[in-house]
Amino acid sequence: MTPFTENVIKLIKQIPEGRVMTYGQIARLAGSPRAARQVVRILHSMSKKYRLPWHRVVNAEGKIVIKDEASYHEQILKLEAEGVALGSLNEVNLETYRWLP
Repeated sequence: MTPFTENVIKLIKQIPEGRVMTYGQIARLAGSPRAARQVVRILHSMSKKYRLPWHRVVNAEGKIVIKDEASYHEQILKLEAEGVALGSLNEVNLETYRWLP
């Protein structure tokens, strides 16, 4: 596993309940500012194995971008269960809910 991947996993595991981070934010903090898509791949391939709170990661606009309909709705439900209020377009207010480690 690369150091970048290890850093991404550590960061995602640290996101507290009721807070979110963006793909780009995680990439920057993990040491590769232009690797937001790689964060997506890591989440997709390693969430189950490492028990990552994948639902706490959104895009730079606070939007849920998962294409699979079931996972999309699961992310909404999990965020709401943690107290994250979503806007009318199912977006997260990053000023309120973004976690800054």
